[in-house]
Amino acid sequence: MNRSSHRLWVNASLFDGLNGAAEPMAVAVQAGRIAWLKTMSELSADDRSGFECIDVAGALMTPGLIDCHTHLVFGGNRAGEFEARLEGSSYEDIARAGGGIISTVCATRAATEDELFESARPRLQALMADGVTTVEIKSGYGLTLESELKMLRVARRLGRELPVRVVTTLLGAHALPPEYKDNADGYIDLVCNRMIPAAAEGLADAVDVFCENIAFSVAQCERVYAAARAHGLAIKGHTEQLSNLGGSAAAARAGALSVDHIEYLDEDGVKALAEAGTVATLLPGAFFILRETRVPPIELLRRYRVPMALATDANPGTSPIFSLKLMLNMACTLFRLTPIEALRGVTAHSARALGLQEEVGRIAPGLQADFCLWDTLNPAELAYSVGLPRLVQRIVAGECA
Repeated sequence: MNRSSHRLWVNASLFDGLNGAAEPMAVAVQAGRIAWLKTMSELSADDRSGFECIDVAGALMTPGLIDCHTHLVFGGNRAGEFEARLEGSSYEDIARAGGGIISTVCATRAATEDELFESARPRLQALMADGVTTVEIKSGYGLTLESELKMLRVARRLGRELPVRVVTTLLGAHALPPEYKDNADGYIDLVCNRMIPAAAEGLADAVDVFCENIAFSVAQCERVYAAARAHGLAIKGHTEQLSNLGGSAAAARAGALSVDHIEYLDEDGVKALAEAGTVATLLPGAFFILRETRVPPIELLRRYRVPMALATDANPGTSPIFSLKLMLNMACTLFRLTPIEALRGVTAHSARALGLQEEVGRIAPGLQADFCLWDTLNPAELAYSVGLPRLVQRIVAGECA
């Protein structure tokens, strides 16, 4: 028996992705997957046989954290827009003046794949240092066929070269590029007829859209959803961030894994999410940077039992934040989630937002052995304190990474 592939972590204070355990736990891993869990009082000498035993002395064990909404691959930066917003310009003002997403598009188009990879790597490493073992990376700053595919290739390369699972999403319908000014339907034709078929050839796992007055209409987004389904790609949506267009309900009808931002989501939209099993992804980083005041409908989401995921939205303009642990604190302080709700939001519920609930996001038999050990006994501590290096060990597929 290869003991290096058979490991037993003992005396863990366990949060399994949904709930905390009442007693210290033992977690057995074989060939990169969780084989079984037992309380320490149940564990026998025979159970230990054949395993390399690792005593964590009461440290908190959680699933590896999952950042289910990021834009880590981009060129340039938008520090100037940060200043402009502080001087009174709105997100819409900046976008309509040619800034915002389009300014990043120009820098991203000009960058080589190697340049994009080298700039994205430290961003991803920052998330990994926070305990992230799975991350979603979107395109959306190319807005041409080749530039969008270039971004997706970089995202795939990050997943190959770093010890982290990378899920990729085509966000071709992120903004209207200058070449298609006043021709949004023509650009949607390009997304549906060329980008999606090309990305479906192994580069993308899902397709996303920005459904908003400054981006694309519900009808245009529905065309994108139909093309995604036709090519076997999952669906996600940036919806109800700045206004209520009914984009979340449309995404739910199309079978979306998640809808993200959702500050302006109403009760009908929440009902649609509940009926479809669509996850609501909260992005407090963008809310904070944009100094928004409209809070997502947390009480409605609780009432209708809609799973709430939590992500950084790491991007160059509206959430230049590369700490998922900081999002735990922001979700509690800004949106009034409980610490356990926030922790579920970066584990079990974020896995659902990526369609990976049978692979990661929980500590349960059969799932991949991705988990973190933290220098605390209390799960609430991860949301409560900011800046302390609580991460003791990050395990990916049963190996320290």
